[in-house]
Amino acid sequence: MTTFQELGVSAPILKALDAEGYTTPTPIQMKALPIVQRGSDLIGLAQTGTGKTAAFALPILDRLHQDRKHAGEKSCRTLVLAPTRELAAQIGDSFRAYGRFLGLSTAVVFGGASMMKQKQAMYRGVDILVATPGRLLDHVSQRSIRLDKVEILVLDEADHMLDMGFIHDLRKIATILPRARQTLFFSATMPKAIEELAAQFLDKPEKIAVTPVSSTAERVEQAVIHVEQSKKQDLLHALLGQKSIKRALVFARTKHGADRVMKKLDAAGFSADAIHGNKSQGQRIRALEGFKKGQTRILVATEVAARGIDVDDITHVINFDLPNVPEQYVHRIGRTARAGTDGIAISFCAPDERAYLRDIERLTKQAVPVMDTEMSLRTPKADERVQRPKGPAGRSPHPARNRAPKKHHASETHGKAHAKQGHAPSRSRDEGDRRDRKGNAVWSNNGAPPKYRKQRKPTRV
Repeated sequence: MTTFQELGVSAPILKALDAEGYTTPTPIQMKALPIVQRGSDLIGLAQTGTGKTAAFALPILDRLHQDRKHAGEKSCRTLVLAPTRELAAQIGDSFRAYGRFLGLSTAVVFGGASMMKQKQAMYRGVDILVATPGRLLDHVSQRSIRLDKVEILVLDEADHMLDMGFIHDLRKIATILPRARQTLFFSATMPKAIEELAAQFLDKPEKIAVTPVSSTAERVEQAVIHVEQSKKQDLLHALLGQKSIKRALVFARTKHGADRVMKKLDAAGFSADAIHGNKSQGQRIRALEGFKKGQTRILVATEVAARGIDVDDITHVINFDLPNVPEQYVHRIGRTARAGTDGIAISFCAPDERAYLRDIERLTKQAVPVMDTEMSLRTPKADERVQRPKGPAGRSPHPARNRAPKKHHASETHGKAHAKQGHAPSRSRDEGDRRDRKGNAVWSNNGAPPKYRKQRKPTRV
């Protein structure tokens, strides 16, 4: 059995790992550590909760410890980019925990916090800087940080950064960084768009994958309940009444939906809190801390919490709303069954969400078992699904519409008074001849107008 000591981890880091309770490296750590120690670029694919943070943090700390030098004023030696505030804070805590006996400096910058305090933390230079892309560019524009001395670049959850629209920020950051650097990509999923992005950042990277791409954690017991949308809240209350659910993370699709679910839980007597993008940074920190310490039994969250929440002993993950992006399902249920423990993920599926469920099963290449309850709907079979009817040329038929008769423009008709005088509509120019009051042809589409007969002037009386 391979140990951290056999992987070449230094004694101070081993002491910190022992204090954290880490004894055996995970598969991603065993494969990544030697590659990162050699200084090669790396693409690492692994399930959420398998120890990706330690896979890049341990060799980076070891390298910085062996080659000790000052980063310089307003500079950093290692830059770690994360998509969310929670994930950035978690990575910063991991670096501090693993390197507690090394004396290396770490700073974390993200939006929603004081710019001045972040500037003070970076003023004398830091060994490790963990940041979200948007706030990092803010500091670069204000010249409170320089990136020309970065030796190691890490992009954690790169696919999520692409989903959140950070692609342009990442490209700007890439132009500022020195070309002679080591770049590490770590993620649970790797779609084609991320592979194209990795080609712009990495130089001849080595690729490791300890599990199939977009696979779910093996220790997570999954289930889906087909239920009407209007009965989801009652079903949630019934499930949370079970004593086996000691700590639950409930996912909603929208911010307002998360608040609505949390308020109804609170009114029903459950200890619950909410975390989403509309919350201030202080509110998000307090909600997360209360959940970690066990003061809050239920945390209702949006996708912002699917990446970055590392809380021990989450027994259940409940998808109140199925995600419309199937990759998000993998990250959501990865919040449970962490560090070798078991967990349960239950999803509520309304009739209009069945397409999302099919996408999830197609991505994970496995069917989610159906759980029956008193509020469950009958699961529709494949041949019972209503097919959209198609008319000619593949278009849906529409009933005949009672359309009003076409009205001619005023320029095409002169009204009833004009008709009473024996005149045809003006459009008769395109249909035939035009005649005067006496019936004489004055214009013809077939040829030149005839010569007019000279009319005598009326005799005055």
